[in-house]
Amino acid sequence: MKLIPDHITQAEPQAHGQLILSFAFMFLFLLFPFVSWEVLIALFFGLLIALRYLEVRPHKLSAFEPMLRIRSPQYLAVSIFILLLVSFVLNFFSATYPLFVIGQTVSIATMGLGVATIVRCHMRSKYINLTNNDYPSKKFQDDPNSLNLIPSSISMLITGIIVASLAGAWIVYWQDSGISYNLVFFVAVIGSITAALFESIPSKIDQNISIPLGAGMAMWLFVSFGYSIPAQQIIFALAFALFLGYLAYYAKIADISASLSATLIGVLIIAFSNIYWFVLLLTFFILGGMFTKYKYKLKESMGIAEGKGGVRTYENVFSNSTAALILAIAYGIYPQYGELIIFAYLGTVATAAGDTLASEIGTTSNQKPRMITNLRPVKTGVDGGVTLLGELSSIGGSAVIAILAVAFGMVDNITGALAITIAGGFLGTNIDSLLGATLQSRGVLTNSGVNFVATFAGAIVSAGLYMMFF
Repeated sequence: MKLIPDHITQAEPQAHGQLILSFAFMFLFLLFPFVSWEVLIALFFGLLIALRYLEVRPHKLSAFEPMLRIRSPQYLAVSIFILLLVSFVLNFFSATYPLFVIGQTVSIATMGLGVATIVRCHMRSKYINLTNNDYPSKKFQDDPNSLNLIPSSISMLITGIIVASLAGAWIVYWQDSGISYNLVFFVAVIGSITAALFESIPSKIDQNISIPLGAGMAMWLFVSFGYSIPAQQIIFALAFALFLGYLAYYAKIADISASLSATLIGVLIIAFSNIYWFVLLLTFFILGGMFTKYKYKLKESMGIAEGKGGVRTYENVFSNSTAALILAIAYGIYPQYGELIIFAYLGTVATAAGDTLASEIGTTSNQKPRMITNLRPVKTGVDGGVTLLGELSSIGGSAVIAILAVAFGMVDNITGALAITIAGGFLGTNIDSLLGATLQSRGVLTNSGVNFVATFAGAIVSAGLYMMFF
């Protein structure tokens, strides 16, 4: 049976074979509740050996020859084998890696990736047909990713959530482990978003390595917290975050990897705190997107404009949002330190917003930038260069975050919120400039690395000020 048209099989020869083998792997999770760890480990190790043997002797199973000539099924067997081995070893220690998570990983990496492959291939077929027309649409000429990435990533996300939930529920039911189905569904959502994110990121690493290991480790992390929320709340968080991520993509503020990254972060922030925390972070992305395009032609003529027309990628999202995500998770797990964590969160978001506005607005200043380390005039766009306009923009961006936090009722002390948030954002932004002038200019840190460190610094500054005065 052929799932992929001939002309697409020629363009992507591994698709047909990968699909059938992936679907064959899919049903292995049904065995998980009924066999021992040793049997499962031996099973996947045996599959790996068999696939390695048949790769160089495909004539042994001539009907399956196209699928035996590719390495992807071997990589999938290796990935699941590694997860099983980790889980087996952890059984001897205090930590655990639940079997239902590995079953969910198998289902996401097989059925989820398989459906995404079908969609991607058929959308590519549509793209080829349209571009071969005498009058192809400009959309299809200039943006093939709108065909190839969005549908396949979304189909993988939805399919992954469904099959991972069923696989996890099947294993939990037969094991009678007392694990709630809310937790099963929650980690299925987290694993599927993570998998869709890895599927959307171009990489030299085979997807049958990155997807199962990435999704499996992400799900394990959140299972270890033992934190569960009602299914309807998870669905709301997913729908809200996914909708806003799509709007960002449609508005050309973010690419598909950034949209999925924001969706993952949004779901987690809403789950562990509330929707206002995510809206606050979203405000930074909106401000960043707007002001990235502010006088874009001028910045482009000076060679300092953000690449890809100002469209943000997953690197931008994670470098500026990791500190915020960690603090939101901490808020859910340690509510007794809630007020301290809130002020730290305001500091990190204010730093991200302040730094972005300082860079995007400050570079348009008529004033000559000065190096933050010695105040000597430098060329516009040099790492570590600051202007008065940029500093004022940083304060303005931080103030927006503080005002919204007060409006959302996140803090009671208005004066304290304004002072601490603006101070954290302003100092965090200048720490970013200092790191740019030193570590980034020497190649020790990239721009994403500088943003990552600076947002944590902003959180520390605001948290420290809160502890000093409250």
